Amino acid sequence: MKKSGWSAIWQQKQYVLAGTLVIIAAIGTTVYYGTREEKQREQMESEIVAEMSAENDNQVADAEPVEESEKQDAAVVSSIIPPETVMERARQEQEEAEQLANAMEELQTETTAETQEPPAVETAAPPAQNDALHFSAEDGLLWPMEGNVILNYSMDSTIYFPTLDQYKYNPAVIIAGDVNSKVYSVAKGKVTSIENDAVTGTTMTVDLGDGYEAVYGQLKELNFKEGDYVESGHVLGFINEPTKYYAVEGSNLYFELLKDEEPVNPVEFFQ
Repeated sequence: MKKSGWSAIWQQKQYVLAGTLVIIAAIGTTVYYGTREEKQREQMESEIVAEMSAENDNQVADAEPVEESEKQDAAVVSSIIPPETVMERARQEQEEAEQLANAMEELQTETTAETQEPPAVETAAPPAQNDALHFSAEDGLLWPMEGNVILNYSMDSTIYFPTLDQYKYNPAVIIAGDVNSKVYSVAKGKVTSIENDAVTGTTMTVDLGDGYEAVYGQLKELNFKEGDYVESGHVLGFINEPTKYYAVEGSNLYFELLKDEEPVNPVEFFQ
């Protein structure tokens, strides 16, 4: 009975001891693996920190040669071209640019002035106060324009006017000419009148002196005004479209010569 009771107690202690060992082993295992994992984590963190530090060192190492190279280049440039020389060259270039711009502006101004300058108008200097106009019949007259006489001077008998379809006296000569043909001054004189006549259109009267006057009709674009002096051969104006009184005859110059306000045959004076 005693042996059986002791055996039971001993067996019970064995179970307790075995359970205690199991618990201790489980705790030890947990502690072991926990410590191992902590060390591994710390090692990984150390490796990451080391890698990041190495990368930063490499970037700094790469940047330093570039900065050093730039400093060396700047030093070389500074040694070759001093700052004062660069500034002086910039000032010179600016001055040259300003001079060129001024020259271009002056040239443009001169060109504009030449382009806008009105065409020269033929004028004659007025005679001196004691040098009155004088016309000599022996000197004669220039022809006022090139062209054929289509209606002759006739104050002794009437001649036929096609546009009017009638016969009448003619105190002038009618010279055919194209529109825009030049009309010349027949002699030296002074413009005394410019009128717009229904029959002869724009009409200019020039005092030749000694009672002689020259009358030019069917004109346009006159080069002279009342009071102007003209020389022999000056362009007085141009042939205009004919008035309705000369529609059939066509464009022409009406030229009349007066002596003391009476018409005379100008053909007798033409050179």
